[in-house]
Amino acid sequence: MQRLCVFCGSSSGHDPAYASAAAQLGRVLAGRGIGLVYGGGRVGLMGIVADAALAAGGEVIGVIPQALLERELGHRGLTELRVVDSMHARKALMGELAGGFIALPGGYGTLEEFCEIVTWAQLQLHHKPCGLLNVEGFYDKLLEFLGRAVAEQFLKASNSKLIRCSADPEELLDMILAAPVAGEEKWVSRDPR
Repeated sequence: MQRLCVFCGSSSGHDPAYASAAAQLGRVLAGRGIGLVYGGGRVGLMGIVADAALAAGGEVIGVIPQALLERELGHRGLTELRVVDSMHARKALMGELAGGFIALPGGYGTLEEFCEIVTWAQLQLHHKPCGLLNVEGFYDKLLEFLGRAVAEQFLKASNSKLIRCSADPEELLDMILAAPVAGEEKWVSRDPR
């Protein structure tokens, strides 16, 4: 895997464990020679994971819509900052650049990006591994919800296994790297809706 996409918040959150996990993930990626693709901001967990990867000598590519360049305070110290026209273009480009996906804690945007990418995997629009970094149990209720969706037959049990999950960045990355790739890699570079 050459690059991994990380979805995360433009806030650092209340618990310092979130920032610590973001920094650890950035260092781990750089240490393993895996580039980081992310939302392009310099604040919050976005800035922390990017700065940690850069400080460890890693490649970091940010992708940010023009409309958010100032609001999310686009990071100007990256290996590359790509400015796109829309959120859809952002997600499509991040998906094209990355061989897998991890979500750190975050809000609506993080959840939306991660759920869409997992949905695309469910629809077999790509075969790239997806994981949740469940820092301090942040995603426990989401995992509980997904279990309920399986029990109520809104989600196939096999599709619930599309998401790898760990509280430890090293362990989650090992799970992502060990994920089998079904068939030849493909990616739909347009919004599939």
